[in-house]
Amino acid sequence: MRLMTLAEAGDVPGVLQALGELGAEQRAAQLPELDARYEELGFPGWLELTVEQRVALAGARLGCQPTSEAAARHLHHGGRYVPPNDDWMVDVVELFPVAWRTELVARLDEQVRERSGSQRLHLVVDHIVRTTGCPMPESDYFLSGWLSSHHRATSEGVLERLREDPLAPKLLPLVLERSSLPFTPQLLSALCAFAAEGTVDRAALVRRTFAIVADAHPTAALPYWQAVPLTGDEHARTAPERTALAEKLLTRLLGDGAPKTVTPVMTFLRALALTPAEQAPFLRDHVALLDLSSPVAAYGQEVLRELDEAGLLEEDVLSEACERVLLRPEKKLVRAQLSWLDRVARREPARAGRISVCAALAFGHPDVSVQERALTLVARHLKNAGDPVRARLRAAAAASLGPALAARAAELLGAEAPGAERDTGAERDTGAERVSEAEVLPHLPGLRPVPGPVGTAVEVAQELAVVLADDDVVAFERALDGLVRQARLDREALSRALEPVMRRAPGVHRDCGQSDLYDVAAAVRGDEPRRLYGRPHRRVSHGEAISPPGKLLMARLIEALDVIESGAQPFLLALPTHVTGAVDAGVLVERVAELERARVEPAPVDLAQALLRVTLTSDERVLRAAGGLRSEAGRRLARWLREGGLPHQDSTPEKWPVADPTDAPPGLWEPVSPGPDHGVPLPPVAAAVCGTYERGRSPGGGYSLYDAYAAPYWVAQLPHHRDEVAAYAKSCVDGRMLALLAEAGGPAGYALHWQIACRLGEDRDSAVDALLVLAVQGQLDGRLLAGQLQALIRNRSSSPKRVVDALRAAAGTGAYATVWSVLEAALPALLRGTPVREAGAFLALAVECASRCAAEGPIPEVEVVAARTGSSQTVKHARLLRDVLR
Repeated sequence: MRLMTLAEAGDVPGVLQALGELGAEQRAAQLPELDARYEELGFPGWLELTVEQRVALAGARLGCQPTSEAAARHLHHGGRYVPPNDDWMVDVVELFPVAWRTELVARLDEQVRERSGSQRLHLVVDHIVRTTGCPMPESDYFLSGWLSSHHRATSEGVLERLREDPLAPKLLPLVLERSSLPFTPQLLSALCAFAAEGTVDRAALVRRTFAIVADAHPTAALPYWQAVPLTGDEHARTAPERTALAEKLLTRLLGDGAPKTVTPVMTFLRALALTPAEQAPFLRDHVALLDLSSPVAAYGQEVLRELDEAGLLEEDVLSEACERVLLRPEKKLVRAQLSWLDRVARREPARAGRISVCAALAFGHPDVSVQERALTLVARHLKNAGDPVRARLRAAAAASLGPALAARAAELLGAEAPGAERDTGAERDTGAERVSEAEVLPHLPGLRPVPGPVGTAVEVAQELAVVLADDDVVAFERALDGLVRQARLDREALSRALEPVMRRAPGVHRDCGQSDLYDVAAAVRGDEPRRLYGRPHRRVSHGEAISPPGKLLMARLIEALDVIESGAQPFLLALPTHVTGAVDAGVLVERVAELERARVEPAPVDLAQALLRVTLTSDERVLRAAGGLRSEAGRRLARWLREGGLPHQDSTPEKWPVADPTDAPPGLWEPVSPGPDHGVPLPPVAAAVCGTYERGRSPGGGYSLYDAYAAPYWVAQLPHHRDEVAAYAKSCVDGRMLALLAEAGGPAGYALHWQIACRLGEDRDSAVDALLVLAVQGQLDGRLLAGQLQALIRNRSSSPKRVVDALRAAAGTGAYATVWSVLEAALPALLRGTPVREAGAFLALAVECASRCAAEGPIPEVEVVAARTGSSQTVKHARLLRDVLR
């Protein structure tokens, strides 16, 4: 039967039977037809064949090769498309004599030495070698294939499979000599066992291990290194190689990085197990590590301590290490350094003087617990220090120690309490001998005015560029007003000036944002709309917005475009005069008067936004001028100023313990959004942002799913109602918006304090800045903030460590009394029952603040903790605070 017929039928057994029955010449005669069919199919036709058809055709083509050399060439590069399995090759070659198969192996070896081939070649060669006993080819290609067949197992599995393989004793030594062959940690581990049995050379295995890890990334290299544990003799003999590896790793480590970057490097360095003598040449590198990230600094400290214990660290280097570490904020590092100094002083009492001076550097650490530990160390070894050292310690204590430890330092060192004679700018209470340091709060500039209206088309383009790049409120308002002004004066010139800015369209967001001013500019120029998902999109023409602030902004943009097209209004009333978005009352009265003189009725949304922004005044001249206005807009403005504008609303939750906020049980305690019922007449789209219009508000009172779109312009829409904006925004306030809220006008009520409380546990810098701004304004309610903080911490909604770090940062600016007002109120709840995590840190900060602001008066919960037995940080600092407050 013709092989082609069998192949097309997918009759694999029939093809094999026919190949066995046909002679060599008969098989060769059918090869052209088979090859032609293969080429005719191409890849698309090949995919249409069944698996049996593919195997039958491939097997027939291989079996018809006239010689073993031709078969080798065919297997190497004669088929672009092959069946998914490999049994067909084995079944075909089994039809040929042993000599032919042996010759096939030799020819395949020649082929791959010239040009590598498919991994499948190794499989057929391996079968022939094992069934005929012919030698396994020793080329890298076949050795690699042989290794790969053992890689897919665990370390124990690789070892067992290799032990069962009769080829292993001959091939494993060759594998170690070939640098290009792939290795796995499991294979190296198995080779260790073979080295112990004498099958492979142990020295060659160690050399290969070093070669593998030399250029590998530490993460990848470590498993290989751990797979071949060095013996003591090998460890000594490979000192140059290990030192060279350590030098590379230290260079990488000096670049620092995130923990996931540096941890593998340090792990590998520790695994190299360099002796102190081998570490000594890298002394300066390890000193330099002390200035880097905390994990890296800890590693450098660890090595330097080992060098010191080996007697290879000079005293000057130890002093330098103390200078670099003892004032770092990471207490774990500082405690380790002090423990190191303690061990040195115990080991060598003669060095106690210098060690005490080094430890005194920690007197200047901002954390009182660190100061106390350093003072305890000095007290422990003071008896071995001379008088000159004692004098230096007195000076260090006087200059750096906090007031909480002043009396103890004075008693220990024989000096007056540090700070007793210092000029702090504060008054002394001569009766109680208590000194209150002056409170240091940041200086706030006065009202920051907005530059006047833009004067040219080029200025409009510049402001628009700022809006598109930075979402700046002032730039947006000046650009919007500028588009109205300049389009009326010379629209063509404005279009030319805008052209460079319009080349790159901003992204499209779900809610309306200030960058949508781009659409107004595009409409002024007559440009094609932006494209969203391949379709024209102009938000201004579609009127798309989600949140009430977004809808008000969108209404202003649409209205501005109408004003531009009609040319009826020469400028906008709502252009702010202050960076918060506020409009000076006198300026707004003059703007309305100017429109009256021009017989122009202002656009309704523009007027509404101006009213929401106007700063109320008691200036009789301004009020009389407003009362003299005769237009409808003028009368509305006069009534607004006379009646006090938009009322303020309380954002305190219904069940919040107003009388004593520190009694609040654990919880999130979100602020209540303003309600709709206070009767101020505004267009619905403007009323919605201040709670006077119910549509668009979620059942919970806020903006529900769309809180995440809170933006700086929200504050500028209600610049005198920051607490209401904070209540609306709820958990979506970021650092930038919090800064704007703190700077804006209006009472700082529950919602704004709640925003600060939440951000203290998330965004320290912005929250601390906002806290200090409220303190300068005289708007900070310490008890309210304390109640919110303790409720969030006990509810596990805020991290106590982050909160105490933030409060410590605030105190570090000199605002000790401000921070004490919060801590004094918060401590009872934080200590009641089982103290919260980081209670010791809160108490340590309280000691510092209370000492510096001369606070007095016992706190019962502190007294209870101080009376407990034990020496935990919480108990020790409670005792310190108890003593300070007496």
